Amino acid sequence: MSDVTRLLSQLENGDSSSAEELLPLIYDELRKLAAARLKQEKPGQTIQATALVHDAYMRLVGSQQNQGWDSRGHFFAAAAEAMRRILIDRAREKRSQKRGGELQRQELADIAIEGGQNLTTDILALNEVLERFEQKDPAKAKLVKLRYFAGMSIPQAAEALQISTSTADRHWAYARAWLHAELRKSDDD
Repeated sequence: MSDVTRLLSQLENGDSSSAEELLPLIYDELRKLAAARLKQEKPGQTIQATALVHDAYMRLVGSQQNQGWDSRGHFFAAAAEAMRRILIDRAREKRSQKRGGELQRQELADIAIEGGQNLTTDILALNEVLERFEQKDPAKAKLVKLRYFAGMSIPQAAEALQISTSTADRHWAYARAWLHAELRKSDDD
């Protein structure tokens, strides 16, 4: 049993001091996941990777609910989901009328140099399509969350989901094709 799994088990059993020992062991990995996720966001994001990690960690460890993590992979999957929800909540906040509604922030550099294609995806559009995909195929949707939001590789995600890497490869190819098609449909509408 790894130190992380042991500390997660202790935390589940009510030992709050294990939360203090857990953070240093997983912080760097969570920070890398958050930084990778934020690179995929649209420019102008105001949340930093550190803040995203802290918010996600507090949602996971700070809650009084019994989480029941059974492995390191399960914990990181939960962390990816927490980060996804935080980013979606922030995107919804930005779109609210109170926060400027549909007004878009524009950097001076963007005005001076136009061109190039924006390869970032609108997090709300992706979330909407991902929720539809989750209704259709929950297992493949979970793989997408681990790959896209947690930044896991195919082998890491396969291990977390307890499937073979070849199955994960097939699921990933199908999920990407389905999601791209649905996102294109939403852009056309």
